[in-house]
Amino acid sequence: MKKTILFVVMLTLVAFVSGAIAAAPPKAATTAPAPAAPASTAPAKMEKFWGTIKSVDAMAKSIVVVGKGKAEKTFMVTADTKITKGKEALNFEDLKTGMRGDVHYKMEMDKMVAVKIHVAASKAAPKAAPKAATTGQ
Repeated sequence: MKKTILFVVMLTLVAFVSGAIAAAPPKAATTAPAPAAPASTAPAKMEKFWGTIKSVDAMAKSIVVVGKGKAEKTFMVTADTKITKGKEALNFEDLKTGMRGDVHYKMEMDKMVAVKIHVAASKAAPKAAPKAATTGQ
């Protein structure tokens, strides 16, 4: 009788231990490495738009540019956006309505994000020659 009880206790103990081992998460060393995520997202294609700045929105950090045929596009300006005028680097605050230039941008979600803005250096108006003083002699 003692042997039967001992046998039942041992079987119960083995059943609980094997159930606990089966339920335990596998060790990290025994798992196969996870496959690398597929590179399904291709880098965003860069596009270019030329025109005149119609408006600058400092709150939204965006600009509206009017191009050929009155086409209007709104571009988001980020901290990574490179802004230049000639060889000089500019800040977002330096962009003004009426400046002409080109915007290199990429689509992110449904927004056009400016990567590079290059405004044309303003051409100085030619200085008029001073009028010669004429004397009536």
